[in-house]
Amino acid sequence: MAEAVSIPNPVKELLKAGKVALGMNVRLARSGDIARIAKTCGHDFIFIDAQHSLYSVETIGHIAQAALGCGISPLVRVRSVDDPDTQVLLDNGVTGIVFPDVSTAAEARRAVIRARFPPVGKRSAAGAYTILDYRAVPMGQLVRALDDNALVVCMIETREGLENVEEIAAVEGIDVIHVGSNDLLTGLGMPGAFGSPEHIAALDRVIAVTKAHGKIPGVGGDRNVARQAEFIRKGARFITTNSEIAFILAEGARVTGELRRALGS
Repeated sequence: MAEAVSIPNPVKELLKAGKVALGMNVRLARSGDIARIAKTCGHDFIFIDAQHSLYSVETIGHIAQAALGCGISPLVRVRSVDDPDTQVLLDNGVTGIVFPDVSTAAEARRAVIRARFPPVGKRSAAGAYTILDYRAVPMGQLVRALDDNALVVCMIETREGLENVEEIAAVEGIDVIHVGSNDLLTGLGMPGAFGSPEHIAALDRVIAVTKAHGKIPGVGGDRNVARQAEFIRKGARFITTNSEIAFILAEGARVTGELRRALGS
């Protein structure tokens, strides 16, 4: 009897073990080296942002290959629950899809349909996959292994999504419910009000509801480290720390600032 195929996903393994997964948002880098840099910085995944960047699927595929090679999970935020690139990304090395702006259970189900194989979804089987080095695998084992590997993340970013989070979290096939703090606060008419009572109340609600439905709570958008640590203490286990753009700007500004102060003195 052939040995069952397994395709471990580092982030899913962490989450199954009750641990926290940290991810770097990636919007600027076009080289797979960004995956190695993210790992060296202590991240468990990269959150490749195809919603707000000019990435081609081929570029994403190359970054994903580098991530797989160094043991960090490549996840992609697509443009919507109806993004037709979802299938081809999962077929070519991406190990998780992040669906933005999920406001209803119906939208969450559309996301799952794109990302999961039947009977839960309608993902098509390609037959040979880069994540398995294209080796032949019995189709029954292949579909199960790929489904187990894929992480499905739905983002709560609107007032409607916050109101419907109970129904969204109940949808079969979702792994993570992730709060996009920037868009959520904008949708609530409070752009940039990180740490406000309304922001904290919204996060508390999403974290509690998500845990009650056996899903993983996630938080992004708020880059304050003290608040991020508090979100983790409250139960969030999928955290996007910051973007590579922000990290470059912060360190660049620190170094040039120190030099200019030194020269000024």
